[in-house]
Amino acid sequence: MIAIIDYDAGNLRSVAKAFQTLGEECVITRNHGEIQQADKVILPGVGSFGVAMEQLKKYELDKVIKEVADCGKPFLGICLGLQLLFEGSEESDGVEGLHLLDGKILRIPDKEGLKIPHIGWNSLELKNHGRLFENLPVESGKMPYVYFVHSYYLKAQDEAIVKATTEYSVQIHASVEKENIFACQFHPEKSSAVGLQILKNFAALPVCR
Repeated sequence: MIAIIDYDAGNLRSVAKAFQTLGEECVITRNHGEIQQADKVILPGVGSFGVAMEQLKKYELDKVIKEVADCGKPFLGICLGLQLLFEGSEESDGVEGLHLLDGKILRIPDKEGLKIPHIGWNSLELKNHGRLFENLPVESGKMPYVYFVHSYYLKAQDEAIVKATTEYSVQIHASVEKENIFACQFHPEKSSAVGLQILKNFAALPVCR
């Protein structure tokens, strides 16, 4: 069972639908017991960093997230869910993130010819042997393309945890992995066959008991 954390954010059902396409059982929930008993947990979301943290605290989901992450359960943050795993964001000064990983969330700098937010398909440069990126359906020598929607980006403190980057005005740390914690700035559930393989890889991770 995969638990998708419900904190009144958008994009939850599209993540659930992608896993259902893969034949995976999943539930959208904010019930602490269901989240703790799940084999794997996902924190998706779109929206404001500050509002999201307020919602997580309102339902005391911040505590549950730290519990399941600490116990070694595979955990995946998607888009805003990635950003919330870090210390804080320039989008919401003074708001502390979950701080499961070290790094800052910064606004994508303006650049002539580029629109902010970064919306659409962009290529990934894979590095450091990320487990989410095994067996991707791309031609040899070509980089996988995935779908982004964001105005803020991750700069991780430890580049060893960075498993994929992309370029849009600046180098963006597009995916990270540290032990049982995984995160993607892009939307795998909207990234066609490449995204489905990424989610399939996550679903296939060993279960923590």
